[in-house]
Amino acid sequence: MKIKSFINKVLVAKILRKVPQITVIFWIIKLLTTALGESTSDYLVHTINPVIAVIFGAIGFTITIILQIRARKYIPWIYWLAVTMVAIFGTMTADVIHIVLGVPYLISTVGFIIILTIIFITWYKVEKTLSIHSITTPRRELFYWAAVIATFALGTAAGDMTAITFNLGYLDSGIIFIVLFIIPLLIYGLTHKYEVLTFWASYIVTRPLGASFADWFGRTKDLGGIGFGTGRTSVVLTALIILFVFNISIKKESDRKNSK
Repeated sequence: MKIKSFINKVLVAKILRKVPQITVIFWIIKLLTTALGESTSDYLVHTINPVIAVIFGAIGFTITIILQIRARKYIPWIYWLAVTMVAIFGTMTADVIHIVLGVPYLISTVGFIIILTIIFITWYKVEKTLSIHSITTPRRELFYWAAVIATFALGTAAGDMTAITFNLGYLDSGIIFIVLFIIPLLIYGLTHKYEVLTFWASYIVTRPLGASFADWFGRTKDLGGIGFGTGRTSVVLTALIILFVFNISIKKESDRKNSK
């Protein structure tokens, strides 16, 4: 009976799991969405009225988060659309704090670190775990998305802080964040310990990493980029994300059919 109960719990968790498995493809799409969030936000706020751009971003963010929360299981296109809108709106939010309110990047970075720490402490106190493998209840999913939103805002501020405040530039900042992204993954790969800690450490860094290279590609040369254009960068990134998400959707459906 105990074995049967354990199997049932595993099956239920698999059915109700609302986030993807952590694979190489996961990290690739995550980095692409962070880059897309940066380039798209920059393109919109410089192409249309910034206030209207932020309103559109907020609406898109709200709709996709509702779709994700209402979904009964992990659906690739809904999940990654939500992540993408979090990236876009999170970038806009961090930029508004700096540009409109005049808060220095160093201060906003420290502020978002405090906010993220509070979210993690509260999440762990309530649920006794920070593992994304346990995202099987509405409450845990709300904690998860709160943490995701905070990591995007933190990453945006941190990336701009290193590139602009510390005057490292986008390319050098990107290289630094590559190292910071890889180190936690290597630690876990070599030791198979600290899974939750190393995951979130790398996850947080994906935001400034993707944003740094998006700025490097998209921004004009006088701003430290190579001048490819934020609009073009967004189009290329969108196409790549669609390609990867379509691929995993097909594979997920194939696995579902084979399991019957």
